[in-house]
Amino acid sequence: MFDLMNFSMFIIPLFLAIVLHELAHGWVALKLGDHTAQKEGRLTLNPLHHIDPIGSIFIPAILFLSHSPFMFGWAKPVPVRFEALRDPKRDMGLVALAGPLMNFLLAVGAIFVLAFFEKYLPAKGLLGWVRGNFEALFVISISLCAFNLFPMLPLDGGRIIASVLPDKWAREYAKTEQYGFLLFLFLLIGLPYLGRILHLNLDIIGHYMLWMRTGLLRIISWLI
Repeated sequence: MFDLMNFSMFIIPLFLAIVLHELAHGWVALKLGDHTAQKEGRLTLNPLHHIDPIGSIFIPAILFLSHSPFMFGWAKPVPVRFEALRDPKRDMGLVALAGPLMNFLLAVGAIFVLAFFEKYLPAKGLLGWVRGNFEALFVISISLCAFNLFPMLPLDGGRIIASVLPDKWAREYAKTEQYGFLLFLFLLIGLPYLGRILHLNLDIIGHYMLWMRTGLLRIISWLI
């Protein structure tokens, strides 16, 4: 049976984490000289301006309905003209880093709110729903941070790598972006399916997400 309460405690934090992720990209790009996102009206909290049918709805819904141990998705990318940045190669990495960093900070903030709930507020009725939203925000933010740092273009991790590679290598690496989405779908769906046929554990994305989330949780534990 469809549980509207549980779904709302999933979809609201998901949209918040995705929208703020994209806003962070656009805001840092603006500060570094590129006004494209601002001119196109993408520096807004309105989720309708950021929703990507596949990344914001289809993939998260599949993961939610399949009770996946991790959650991720993506929004319609904020437009960035890298040539408009003051130092395009360096600033590309900073713009890319801004999104995952925003998700990491959201996770840290959610932990402090949950600690306040644990100490002072009963998790009943509306307060229980609010607490559930922050619990989901923590899980989703950690997952989005980890997912977007995956070292493959066009994900943020791939852009960060391209920004620190020597120019010649960066240009060659940039050519892989045209195949990035298909490669990601193969790693996410095709390779695990092949692994089941061959009786091998080929879930590269799943292993990466577990490893990266564990590392991020250790960093948060150290910070607090």
